[in-house]
Amino acid sequence: MTDCGDSSPGGAETGGVEVFRMPLDDYREKRDFARTPEPGPAAGSGEGRRFVIQKHDATRLHYDFRLEDEGVLKSWAVTKEPPSSPGIKRLAIRTEDHPLGYIDFQGVIPEGQYGAGTVEIWDSGTYTPILEGEPDKNVAQAIDRGALKFRLEGKRLNGGYVLYNFDKKGKEWFFFKMKG
Repeated sequence: MTDCGDSSPGGAETGGVEVFRMPLDDYREKRDFARTPEPGPAAGSGEGRRFVIQKHDATRLHYDFRLEDEGVLKSWAVTKEPPSSPGIKRLAIRTEDHPLGYIDFQGVIPEGQYGAGTVEIWDSGTYTPILEGEPDKNVAQAIDRGALKFRLEGKRLNGGYVLYNFDKKGKEWFFFKMKG
């Protein structure tokens, strides 16, 4: 398995040696919790189906898209405002998993800290994976395969959406709304 920043349980190849990574290791390593108001790296439990999109005015304005799965928030940085209608594709860069406590986070990450800038909730709600007719049994498998279809029920975004990985490293994805 290649480490593409998602910190999935299992291993990451490092020079041909398998290195075990726990969920949230990458999240923990990038932050000084004595200085940042961000939630600590505690994984949750259960199979909730919440999502959040946080407008993040950091070095560059972007939108952090997060899906609850396997006790963490699977995360992507979307380069522009998420699409509300079909026909618009957005680049989404896979980032490290975040703790469930991040689902309600908004505030200012101080200068000198990873992701310094203002974070505000832009949209939130629930999602339903669309796995029927797909080879995947769950969301994690769909992400590992590089194609996830889901329905969002949010305050701003509603309907069917797709995250589709278009590089071999698992970092670069398209995020778009399905037709119909």
